[in-house]
Amino acid sequence: MKKVLCVLGAVFSAVLIALTGCKKEQQELKVYAIIHDEEAQALTELFTQKTGIPATYLRATTGELVSRVIAEKDDPQADILLGGASSYHIQAAEAGALQPYASPLAKQVPPYAVAADNTWTGFCVLTLGIGINQARFAAKFPSVDTPRTWEDLLDPAFKGEIVMTDPAASSTSYLFVQGQLQRLGWDAGWNYLLKLSQSVGQFPDSGSAPPKLIGTGEYAIGIAYLHALTKYKAQGFDIQLVAPPQSVGDVDCVSIMKNTKNLDAAEKFVDFILSVEAQELMSSLDFTIPVNPDAKSVEGAIPIADIDLIEYDTKKASEQRKDVLDRWTKEVK
Repeated sequence: MKKVLCVLGAVFSAVLIALTGCKKEQQELKVYAIIHDEEAQALTELFTQKTGIPATYLRATTGELVSRVIAEKDDPQADILLGGASSYHIQAAEAGALQPYASPLAKQVPPYAVAADNTWTGFCVLTLGIGINQARFAAKFPSVDTPRTWEDLLDPAFKGEIVMTDPAASSTSYLFVQGQLQRLGWDAGWNYLLKLSQSVGQFPDSGSAPPKLIGTGEYAIGIAYLHALTKYKAQGFDIQLVAPPQSVGDVDCVSIMKNTKNLDAAEKFVDFILSVEAQELMSSLDFTIPVNPDAKSVEGAIPIADIDLIEYDTKKASEQRKDVLDRWTKEVK
């Protein structure tokens, strides 16, 4: 009898360990992060601290991760897509790759920050602007006025001194491209973009590149998110911020992969990312504007009320993405 009990006890212990291990493995949250490494690391660490759920992330460009999410929709290798403008999340949702989830905290965010079908939720507001390295600009263009509008960037004198990301890889630049098409109209917008492209000296893949290249003085002018430019300015780089009229804004979004094996953990992460603590952490690191009305922006961030924005059609941006990028690749690159 003792031998039988010992055997049964050993079997029970082995089963319990196996089940516990499976539960732990199942609960580990995996995040595809479009946001920067610093923010992704800080947010996943805080999430683990608040919930006890282990979290890891993979950082890559918007285009790469959205393509991966769509390709993996039947067998997702991650649970969360964190970051990227709404048009990219719409693209993934239309491909059947996202799981709807209506977070209780989403009820208090602006309507434009929540998908009608709850497949994505915005967690911070992003607006585009112009960054100028003041020392390089003064040296290169001593008799030229600082650009204040998008049209000012078409000055032929700026040839080779402008940096913007590749819209095929970066949600930042695609937002800019769509902004020009929507504010000017299709034909006039393309005329503007093709003319501007002739003055661009570099098209890096990452949205974080232009602020860095402007801050270090490798280019005089950069097109980027204002919050990214503000961050470099706060670090002491010689950057002048310009918020042109008729600019465009969007939200950085979070969404859950369809067929995720960790749905409970993924839903907890969405709740977490909309919380005051997570929103203020994000703003403190990246100078973004929170969507949670109870969260405060970090000092130095440009208030959304001070920026003139067009009415941006995210659905149109998503629907036109392939045609726009095909034409961009053919005519610009």
